[in-house]
Amino acid sequence: VPPTRTLQGLYSRAVLIDRSSKRIRMGEKKIVSILPNYYVHILDLSTNVTSVEVGPQNMMLQDHQVLKAGPLPFVKIPPGHYCTVYDPVDQSKPIVEGKPLELKFGQTEIKLHGEPFPLYPGESLRAGVNPSDPSKAVSKLPVVKAENGLHLRAVMDMEYDGKKRSAGEEWLFRGPLTYIPRPEVEILKHLSPEIIEPGHALRMRAKQELVDSSGVNRYTSEEWLVKEVGAYLPGIFEEVVCVVDAFTLTPETALYIQALETYTDKFGKRRYVGDEWLVTYKDTESYIPEVTEEVVKVVNLTVLDSRQYCVVQDPIGEDGKPRLGCRVMHRGPKVFFLQPGERLEVGIKNALVLLADEAVMITAQEEFDDTLPSGKKVHRNPGDRWMVHGPAEYFPPIEIGNLQRRKATPLDENEGIYVRNIQTGQVRSVMGPQSYLLQANEELYDKEVAPLVEDLLKNGGAIGSAGIRKMAYFEQSRDPCYAGGKKRNLSKVLSYRCPSNCAVQVYNYQEKTARVVFGPDLVVLEPHETFNVLFLSAGKPKKEGALITVCLMLGPDFITDHITVETADHARLKIELSMNNYFKVEKGNLESEAKIFAVPDFVGFASREVASKIRGNVAGVTFEKFHKYSSQIIQKAVFGMDSEGNVRKELVFSANNLVITDIDIQNIEPVDHHMRDSLSKSVQMAIEISTKSIEMAAEHEAKRTEQKARGELERQKLQNEKEAEKARKTLLELQGIAAAVESSGQAKAEAQAQAEKLFIEGESAIEIAQLKADAIRIECDTELNCQTQAQDAEMQFLKEQNDLQIQKARELSQIEVARFSKLVGSIGKTTLKQIANSGPESKAKLLKALGIQTALFTDGHSPVNLYQTPQGYFTQQQ
Repeated sequence: VPPTRTLQGLYSRAVLIDRSSKRIRMGEKKIVSILPNYYVHILDLSTNVTSVEVGPQNMMLQDHQVLKAGPLPFVKIPPGHYCTVYDPVDQSKPIVEGKPLELKFGQTEIKLHGEPFPLYPGESLRAGVNPSDPSKAVSKLPVVKAENGLHLRAVMDMEYDGKKRSAGEEWLFRGPLTYIPRPEVEILKHLSPEIIEPGHALRMRAKQELVDSSGVNRYTSEEWLVKEVGAYLPGIFEEVVCVVDAFTLTPETALYIQALETYTDKFGKRRYVGDEWLVTYKDTESYIPEVTEEVVKVVNLTVLDSRQYCVVQDPIGEDGKPRLGCRVMHRGPKVFFLQPGERLEVGIKNALVLLADEAVMITAQEEFDDTLPSGKKVHRNPGDRWMVHGPAEYFPPIEIGNLQRRKATPLDENEGIYVRNIQTGQVRSVMGPQSYLLQANEELYDKEVAPLVEDLLKNGGAIGSAGIRKMAYFEQSRDPCYAGGKKRNLSKVLSYRCPSNCAVQVYNYQEKTARVVFGPDLVVLEPHETFNVLFLSAGKPKKEGALITVCLMLGPDFITDHITVETADHARLKIELSMNNYFKVEKGNLESEAKIFAVPDFVGFASREVASKIRGNVAGVTFEKFHKYSSQIIQKAVFGMDSEGNVRKELVFSANNLVITDIDIQNIEPVDHHMRDSLSKSVQMAIEISTKSIEMAAEHEAKRTEQKARGELERQKLQNEKEAEKARKTLLELQGIAAAVESSGQAKAEAQAQAEKLFIEGESAIEIAQLKADAIRIECDTELNCQTQAQDAEMQFLKEQNDLQIQKARELSQIEVARFSKLVGSIGKTTLKQIANSGPESKAKLLKALGIQTALFTDGHSPVNLYQTPQGYFTQQQ
């Protein structure tokens, strides 16, 4: 592209007069008006060369010339700005007018502040910028602030700031400076500093091998901390992993640190991989963990007051190493940190404060010397059990195992508990009134009874349908401990309230004896006793086992039953009988007392016996005779006749001394409905005749009574009139007196009314005060009840917890016994016998091999008389 004129000559052109017109046609000629600081591109069609013309000038285009571009303004770059020209003219070669210029295709050139300049043909600005407005292609020079930087990369091999850079090499341009762009360098990104506040640090990671700002060589993926407070500009090959906060330590906290690799810490101590230690307030107030360290947790200060203690497992020894499997007890007042690897066994415990009625039962797990509260030293062996009684404050040593807190059980006069001696196995009952504390070799014994007996006690001693008459008799014997569906405390003495005029038989299955308790009395069972349950017949007709009870009613009582009989003329009748009965018993006579329980179902037994006798006698009489003399026939059948021919007064059953004193026939009706109807008609006619006679007698009596009443009425009228006149006279006298009193009574009435008013107000105030007092009393009672229930619930929880511990110990002992039994069974009797005999047999064989014929063995403690014995030995040898 040959230039037609130099820029200096073009700038000195005169300004055109007509600035409003850029192209003026003069005939067939074309005139292009170019303003100052504007330029055009002219294409010569003959040579196909484009030239640059700059203003100010008016240029007439020839026929072979074409306006290619323009007029366009010069590119103006203010101070502190730059512009990028793409495919620029090669400025390294001199520009000669008339000679073509060379373009550096694919390259760029940075233009800084200077004289405005046009764009040569082929040169262009940034893509998307209109040449008519080149100011949009002008940008500010990047100003890098202090502590900031630019991430630069070389596009090609070059020299930058006196240092050779290879293509693709990256480096950091740090501020504060103004960056002068170069075509060979591209800006990847602007870098801002990381602000490191006090108590914080930056965790950095190397993307590749580098030298950090401190001059330390870092390998790829190495991490380190930057702790200097202020602004920190990471290098281009440094990556900020995170911001690490410092741990602020107090006298109550410490850091549990673990080494991830071998290094020397900030305190100058050599640490190896896996080492664990504590950093406390004495070491530093604020601690930032290194990248080679891991903060496992924050350890709080363990504080023990004067009544607290704790057990530390795996404590750190004097050599700084953990003593695995060991335990150490710390007793307050004391403060300490748990070292790495140490742990509290069950946390901080309070010392056992024992009241005067409390004690703690202790079992030794290891051999140790114990110090009693009195200061005395006692040697304990594994398995020893002893008690520490209150009032005292007790810190359990670490050598003990099972620890059970016991409280004295207050027992009323009729209360008791079952106690078992764990050494002898003997079970006994302890009765009140007293407060009993279990000894070291004692435990509460749970007395189990049959489920049937348990149900009987819940229902007052009997089980049966609601229609049975005798069930109401047992309501008074219900035990309050079963109220509300509660379960019985198995360790408490089992008792039963025997009703009045009843007897309860208790059987001792250990001694195989029985005793009888007569009511009203409280039956208290010993550990090996149980109730004798009776299955009685009940209902009408009697049904076997309908009533289950532990009580035997001694009477007087009655038994009601329905029996069916058949007369000699085959008339079947249903008889409802009621028999009065009682038991003939001699209290204090064991044989007589036991005899009343000889027949388990005395009701069914008596009913069957009486029914059998009645059927036998009724079978020999006709219906008509039985209907007329039923009472005599039944009495004679049941009680029999004495020697004088009279009916006996009672029937005694010798099997159980049950006595029937009387029989009442409540109803007799035929079983056959035809006979029942005929009998009903005859009875109805008899009733009608009797009713009519009664009605006539009543009518006659009514008429007589009516006449008598009339006479009395007339006499009464006369008497009333006489009394009325007397009353009228008294009224007139009273009216006169009232008139005299009326004048003076008004003042008295007002005074009396005022007094009544004051009296009522006083009574009201008293009643209000009484109601307030009642309200306060109710609130206090409610609060007291709530506290009582809370304490009871806590006591119940402690008791159940102790029961669970006892059950656990019992099951462990059973497992140990089973293991030993299996071990003995696997070895076998023969092997055990050989093991037991191996010692003596080996000794005998050894003596035999030595040739010793006579020997004397002593234990060294028992004296032996050897005065004449050696002579006998020597004589035999001679």
